[in-house]
Amino acid sequence: MYDFVKSSLGWFHLVTALLAMVAGAFVLATRKGTKRHKQVGYVYVFSMLLVCGSAMGIYRLTGTFGIFHITAIVGFLTLAGGIIPMLIKNIERKYKAVHIWFMYYSVLGLYAAFASELIVRIPDKPFYTMVGIATGSIFLVGTIFILKKEKVWSLFFIKQ
Repeated sequence: MYDFVKSSLGWFHLVTALLAMVAGAFVLATRKGTKRHKQVGYVYVFSMLLVCGSAMGIYRLTGTFGIFHITAIVGFLTLAGGIIPMLIKNIERKYKAVHIWFMYYSVLGLYAAFASELIVRIPDKPFYTMVGIATGSIFLVGTIFILKKEKVWSLFFIKQ
Protein backbone atom coordinates (compact mmCIF):
# COMPACT_ATOMS: atom_id res chain seq x y z
CA MET A 1 0.00 0.00 0.00
CA TYR A 2 1.17 3.50 -0.83
CA ASP A 3 2.45 5.28 2.28
CA PHE A 4 0.38 8.44 1.94
CA VAL A 5 0.43 9.79 5.51
CA LYS A 6 3.88 10.51 6.89
CA SER A 7 3.27 11.87 10.40
CA SER A 8 0.86 12.09 13.30
CA LEU A 9 0.04 15.65 12.18
CA GLY A 10 -0.76 14.24 8.73
CA TRP A 11 -3.13 11.68 10.26
CA PHE A 12 -4.76 14.38 12.39
CA HIS A 13 -5.19 16.54 9.27
CA LEU A 14 -6.68 13.61 7.33
CA VAL A 15 -9.14 12.59 10.05
CA THR A 16 -10.35 16.13 10.71
CA ALA A 17 -10.69 16.71 6.96
CA LEU A 18 -12.80 13.56 6.58
CA LEU A 19 -15.00 14.68 9.49
CA ALA A 20 -15.38 18.10 7.87
CA MET A 21 -16.26 16.48 4.52
CA VAL A 22 -19.03 14.41 6.08
CA ALA A 23 -20.38 17.31 8.17
CA GLY A 24 -20.16 19.71 5.21
CA ALA A 25 -22.00 17.35 2.89
CA PHE A 26 -24.71 16.80 5.51
CA VAL A 27 -25.22 20.52 6.06
CA LEU A 28 -25.42 21.23 2.33
CA ALA A 29 -27.78 18.33 1.62
CA THR A 30 -30.28 18.80 4.44
CA ARG A 31 -32.91 21.39 5.33
CA LYS A 32 -31.43 24.73 6.35
CA GLY A 33 -32.00 26.41 9.70
CA THR A 34 -32.98 23.34 11.72
CA LYS A 35 -31.44 22.49 15.06
CA ARG A 36 -29.59 19.56 13.43
CA HIS A 37 -28.29 21.84 10.65
CA LYS A 38 -26.84 24.18 13.25
CA GLN A 39 -25.34 21.38 15.35
CA VAL A 40 -23.66 19.66 12.41
CA GLY A 41 -22.70 23.08 11.04
CA TYR A 42 -20.73 23.79 14.20
CA VAL A 43 -19.03 20.38 13.87
CA TYR A 44 -18.07 21.45 10.34
CA VAL A 45 -16.74 24.83 11.50
CA PHE A 46 -14.71 23.32 14.35
CA SER A 47 -13.28 20.54 12.20
CA MET A 48 -12.38 23.02 9.45
CA LEU A 49 -10.56 25.20 11.97
CA LEU A 50 -8.53 22.12 12.86
CA VAL A 51 -7.97 21.23 9.18
CA CYS A 52 -6.76 24.71 8.27
CA GLY A 53 -4.66 24.97 11.41
CA SER A 54 -3.02 21.58 10.93
CA ALA A 55 -2.33 22.39 7.26
CA MET A 56 -0.13 25.25 8.44
CA GLY A 57 2.19 22.73 10.09
CA ILE A 58 2.64 20.41 7.10
CA TYR A 59 5.77 21.16 5.05
CA ARG A 60 6.70 17.75 3.66
CA LEU A 61 5.62 18.50 0.10
CA THR A 62 7.67 21.64 -0.57
CA GLY A 63 9.78 22.07 2.57
CA THR A 64 8.64 25.68 2.86
CA PHE A 65 5.57 27.90 3.13
CA GLY A 66 3.74 27.47 -0.15
CA ILE A 67 0.55 27.49 -2.16
CA PHE A 68 -1.19 24.95 0.06
CA HIS A 69 -0.55 27.08 3.13
CA ILE A 70 -2.06 30.03 1.28
CA THR A 71 -5.12 27.95 0.39
CA ALA A 72 -5.44 26.99 4.07
CA ILE A 73 -5.53 30.71 4.92
CA VAL A 74 -8.11 31.30 2.18
CA GLY A 75 -10.09 28.35 3.60
CA PHE A 76 -10.01 29.92 7.06
CA LEU A 77 -11.14 33.30 5.68
CA THR A 78 -13.95 31.66 3.69
CA LEU A 79 -15.06 29.82 6.82
CA ALA A 80 -14.99 33.07 8.82
CA GLY A 81 -16.99 34.81 6.08
CA GLY A 82 -19.61 32.09 6.39
CA ILE A 83 -19.94 31.90 10.15
CA ILE A 84 -19.62 35.57 11.15
CA PRO A 85 -22.96 36.68 9.60
CA MET A 86 -24.72 34.01 11.66
CA LEU A 87 -23.08 35.16 14.88
CA ILE A 88 -23.96 38.85 14.48
CA LYS A 89 -27.24 39.34 16.31
CA ASN A 90 -28.21 42.77 14.90
CA ILE A 91 -27.56 42.06 11.22
CA GLU A 92 -30.52 42.22 8.83
CA ARG A 93 -31.70 38.76 7.82
CA LYS A 94 -31.19 39.44 4.12
CA TYR A 95 -27.46 39.90 4.75
CA LYS A 96 -27.29 36.51 6.37
CA ALA A 97 -27.61 35.05 2.86
CA VAL A 98 -23.85 35.75 2.64
CA HIS A 99 -23.55 32.79 5.03
CA ILE A 100 -24.73 30.44 2.28
CA TRP A 101 -22.23 31.64 -0.30
CA PHE A 102 -19.21 31.52 1.97
CA MET A 103 -20.07 28.21 3.62
CA TYR A 104 -20.85 26.61 0.30
CA TYR A 105 -17.50 27.74 -1.11
CA SER A 106 -15.80 26.59 2.07
CA VAL A 107 -17.14 23.08 1.49
CA LEU A 108 -16.23 23.29 -2.20
CA GLY A 109 -12.68 24.25 -1.25
CA LEU A 110 -12.47 21.25 1.06
CA TYR A 111 -13.70 18.91 -1.66
CA ALA A 112 -11.35 20.50 -4.21
CA ALA A 113 -8.44 19.89 -1.83
CA PHE A 114 -9.53 16.29 -1.43
CA ALA A 115 -9.86 15.79 -5.20
CA SER A 116 -6.45 17.39 -5.70
CA GLU A 117 -4.92 15.13 -3.08
CA LEU A 118 -6.33 12.08 -4.85
CA ILE A 119 -5.50 13.11 -8.41
CA VAL A 120 -1.85 13.96 -7.74
CA ARG A 121 -1.33 10.35 -6.72
CA ILE A 122 -1.57 9.33 -10.38
CA PRO A 123 2.04 8.53 -11.29
CA ASP A 124 3.95 10.52 -13.90
CA LYS A 125 1.45 13.37 -14.19
CA PRO A 126 2.29 17.10 -13.80
CA PHE A 127 1.53 17.96 -10.17
CA TYR A 128 0.21 21.51 -10.43
CA THR A 129 -1.66 20.78 -13.66
CA MET A 130 -3.48 17.95 -11.93
CA VAL A 131 -4.25 20.16 -8.92
CA GLY A 132 -5.64 22.80 -11.29
CA ILE A 133 -7.81 20.28 -13.13
CA ALA A 134 -9.21 18.83 -9.90
CA THR A 135 -9.84 22.21 -8.29
CA GLY A 136 -11.28 23.76 -11.43
CA SER A 137 -13.64 20.83 -12.00
CA ILE A 138 -14.98 20.90 -8.44
CA PHE A 139 -15.50 24.66 -8.47
CA LEU A 140 -17.11 24.65 -11.93
CA VAL A 141 -19.69 22.02 -11.00
CA GLY A 142 -20.22 23.57 -7.56
CA THR A 143 -20.68 27.08 -8.92
CA ILE A 144 -23.25 25.90 -11.46
CA PHE A 145 -25.14 24.20 -8.62
CA ILE A 146 -25.02 27.20 -6.27
CA LEU A 147 -26.18 29.57 -9.00
CA LYS A 148 -29.20 27.33 -9.54
CA LYS A 149 -29.99 27.14 -5.79
CA GLU A 150 -29.02 30.68 -4.74
CA LYS A 151 -32.49 32.19 -5.14
CA VAL A 152 -34.11 29.47 -3.04
CA TRP A 153 -31.48 29.72 -0.32
CA SER A 154 -31.59 33.53 -0.24
CA LEU A 155 -35.39 33.51 0.07
CA PHE A 156 -34.99 31.36 3.18
CA PHE A 157 -33.36 34.32 4.96
CA ILE A 158 -35.62 37.00 3.50
CA LYS A 159 -38.93 35.26 4.35
CA GLN A 160 -38.13 34.29 7.93
